[in-house]
This record gives sequence, structure tokens and C-alpha cells, in this order.
Amino acid sequence: MYLKRISVLDQSPIHDGKGESSGLHDTLELARLCDQAGYHRYWCAEHHATPGYASPCPEMMAAHVACATERLRVGTGGVMLTHYSPFKVAEAFRVLNALHPGRIDLGIGRAPGGNEQAHAALAAPRQIIPHEHYPQQATELIGYLHGTLPVEHPFGTVPVEPADGGAPDVWMLGSSGGSSELAGQLGAGFALALFIGTHERSRAIVEAYRRAFRPVAGMAGPQALVAVAAIAADSREEAEYIAASHVYWKVQAFRHGRRDPLHPPKKALELRAKLSVSDQAYYDQTLSTYVLGTPDHCLEMIDSIAHDYGVEEVMVVNVTHGFAERKRSYQSLAEMMNQASR
Repeated sequence: MYLKRISVLDQSPIHDGKGESSGLHDTLELARLCDQAGYHRYWCAEHHATPGYASPCPEMMAAHVACATERLRVGTGGVMLTHYSPFKVAEAFRVLNALHPGRIDLGIGRAPGGNEQAHAALAAPRQIIPHEHYPQQATELIGYLHGTLPVEHPFGTVPVEPADGGAPDVWMLGSSGGSSELAGQLGAGFALALFIGTHERSRAIVEAYRRAFRPVAGMAGPQALVAVAAIAADSREEAEYIAASHVYWKVQAFRHGRRDPLHPPKKALELRAKLSVSDQAYYDQTLSTYVLGTPDHCLEMIDSIAHDYGVEEVMVVNVTHGFAERKRSYQSLAEMMNQASR
């Protein structure tokens, strides 16, 4: 088997029609399950003013997950850097790494993680930082973490504390090739999000990252992974049924800008039947990007994806209306992975 490690990206969905805070507690419960099941790393996502998702603060969730688990690498997938001061992010993650040495990943991205109003509120009273500034911010962040800012930089002599805490591994997130070469040039890891959008992404993106890699940020060599949406169930039909909640949510979010709470699968399928022809086509296209089926079939597909992209690690994101179905999916997939690795 080409695949060596499976990991988790947790978007902290709100399950079973409960309150938002329950989604945060469910993240901790799922992290404990995944820690015991044998997953390699566990990243927390950032979403602002987004019904259906509970966590706008991945660094806080990562801190709690690290405390609640024993062996997982823990991090963010990711901190949306254009909202924040690179200096402050460096401070926060040096603290995390000092408290949990050797277990912390700092995943960063350039997406807003919410609507335009939330984006503006995060920037206030300053102006929104244009996406074009992201490479500079990422460069400064790594410079702060490793003490490599040039002396002529306005803040090049400002210490990032704790000075003896060490730096976490930095990963850059991308859903296309836009960040791959930058990640390599900065010596960061690269995570390709195949679960975002329906566009084709080739192995060339990962290869471009590897060619560009320079060991300047703590990693000795390039590290790449891909992230996929996957649901394991007793059958393909059941997995498609469970997936309906999130697929319908994506249709409304990305086609119409509406972000409502997750519907139960039965309700989502009833609403799908009322969609326009073009929206139904988008629903089907989105569904086709998911890995769905029995646990052994899902693992076979994930292994094939790992081989296709030349990566040894795949991160699984799984958003369901019911928490029980989500836990069962992660548990059964890990069991198949453990059997295959023996």
C-alpha cells in the first residue's frame, strides 16, 4: 500500500441540530477517538459567521485538542493569515509548541474563512489586507518563528517569546497551485485541499512544490499531503445518504452565498429535488469529489489518491449532520488502515 498515514481535518460542524458550543465539545470527543484509533495528525479549521460550523478560533481548539490527546500531532488547517499580525501568530504558536513540544503544526491559508462582512469586521478598524500581501505575511511569519528576519526589517530585532520554546512545523494550505511554489520556497509543508471546489488538480502541483522546496523553515525536506472528503458507512448508498447534508450545504453556500445550519440527510435530499437543473448538476458534481462507500472501499480509494499525487499522507475531512455517523466513519476507516498496515 502506498499510503502510510491518515490524518484528520476537523471543521467542527454542529451536529444533530444542537447549539454551536456542542460542536466544540464534539471536536474534543472526536479528537480523543482519533488519538486512540491511530490517526497521525489532527487539524482544526477556521470559519467566521458561518452557520453549520462552530469554531472561528483554530488556535484555541488546537490547544484544547493537544491537552485532550496524547500522541496526535495537532494543529490548524488553518489560520487565515490575512486577518492577523504574523508576529502575534508566531507568538501564539511558539507558546503552543513550548507546551506541547514536537506535536504542533501551524497550517496557514489566504482564504477569508467567512463572508465579506465578517472579513471586514476582523480587519476593523484597519482596512482589509489584500490577498496579494499573503506571500509577504507568510515570509514574515516564518522569519519571526525562526529568528531569520533581515536586520533591516522594521521589527527584525523584536524577540518572539518564548525564545526557548522552539518553532512548530509550518504548512501552507491550498486548493490549487497558487501556494505550492511559495510553500516550497519558504521551506514549509504543503497541504492540497481536494475537498474544496470541483475543479481538477493534477499531481504537477505537488511536484512543483517539491522542486521549489528550500530547507529554510525547520523542515529538512519537502512534506506534502492531500485532503479529501470521505464518509465510510455500511454501503455506498448509505454513505451517499449521509453526505447529502453537507453536499446540499455546499450548493447553497457556493452557488447562492447562503450558509444555513446542516439539514438532516432526508431533508437535504427533499430540498435537492427542488433545486434547479443547474444546481442539481452542481450537487452531483460536488458529490463526485467525495470518497464514499464501505471502509475497505474508502481506504482503497484513498490509497489510490495518495499514489496518484505521490504523497504518503492523506487527511480526511468529514462533515455530517449526525455525530454518531461521523465518529463511526473515522473509527471504521482507522480500523481498516490498521489492518492494512500490519
